[in-house]
Amino acid sequence: MFFERMMKFSLIICTYQRPDALLKLLRSIKAQTLYPNQIIVVDGSIDKETEKVIIGSDFKNLEYYLVTNKDRGLTRQRNFGIKKVNKNHLITCFLDDDVVLLEDYFEKLIETYTEYSNTLGVGGYILDDNIEWVKAGQGTINFDEFEFDGWKRKLGSRNVLRKKLSLLSDKPPGIMPEFSHGLSTAFLPPSDKIYPVEFFMGGVSSYKTEVFSKIQFSEYFDGYGLYEDMDFCLRLSKMGSLYVNTSAKLYHYHEASGRPNQFKYGKMVSQNGAYVWKVKYPNPDFSAKLNYYKISLLLAFIRLFNVLNTSKKKEAFTEAFGRLYGIIFSNK
Repeated sequence: MFFERMMKFSLIICTYQRPDALLKLLRSIKAQTLYPNQIIVVDGSIDKETEKVIIGSDFKNLEYYLVTNKDRGLTRQRNFGIKKVNKNHLITCFLDDDVVLLEDYFEKLIETYTEYSNTLGVGGYILDDNIEWVKAGQGTINFDEFEFDGWKRKLGSRNVLRKKLSLLSDKPPGIMPEFSHGLSTAFLPPSDKIYPVEFFMGGVSSYKTEVFSKIQFSEYFDGYGLYEDMDFCLRLSKMGSLYVNTSAKLYHYHEASGRPNQFKYGKMVSQNGAYVWKVKYPNPDFSAKLNYYKISLLLAFIRLFNVLNTSKKKEAFTEAFGRLYGIIFSNK
């Protein structure tokens, strides 16, 4: 009886102006070895194109809601969807509208809750064909490489620079150091193992439904959101355990439509980043503060330098300016 209830889960998909991407996601859900008992699509679009894709479709257990301005924006749409979840379903999952799942994604994700009964949340694992992981073996780990749990991968140029300046996190992926700017869960290897974390990506996440009676997604993060998932996870990690299951795999295609302009994005990186840092460390010491601002400024100037080495010069300049603006004015 408990196992049957455990296997029942809801899925919330928040979408905005992405009908084609959403359709690809729904088709990958249809092919799952374990299918959601409830699919809640919360649409913040300002046209009817997504509704046309949904209405008349044959996706089982699907509920569609087109929200008005008061419920539009990622965190508001997530909180709206939570209110529609069947409270008899033990698990609530979230997916971004521009991901595509491997066929056993939900099966692997939900299995984690049976293996780790203490967990409050489990994140999935985003595959990236541009990152090559190899078994580290007994070989040398080069300076421009990152090693974790017997696997290694190349570091990007900005992280190589941070390493040279002794500003790279020494914490495991998914754990925030005192100066923030930790390693994301993209630095977990494709080992098919389950790793403890403090945060994971909101667009590939799941939680025990019971947690929403205690906390909700913060509406500090209006519109596009950015770091709203980290804020939620960091607050939840103070209540119980979180994990990433690297065998629950999917692809994230970063659909361009529905994203903010580069200045606003850069500003959110800095302002929202400062906000979640204080969620985890309300009173960081001087050394942590110094390193936080060193890294924030370094990343902003690296983005500014991209004006010289990218064809998208305007985007690089405006994002860099947004980052610098957000550092100076770190409170809304």
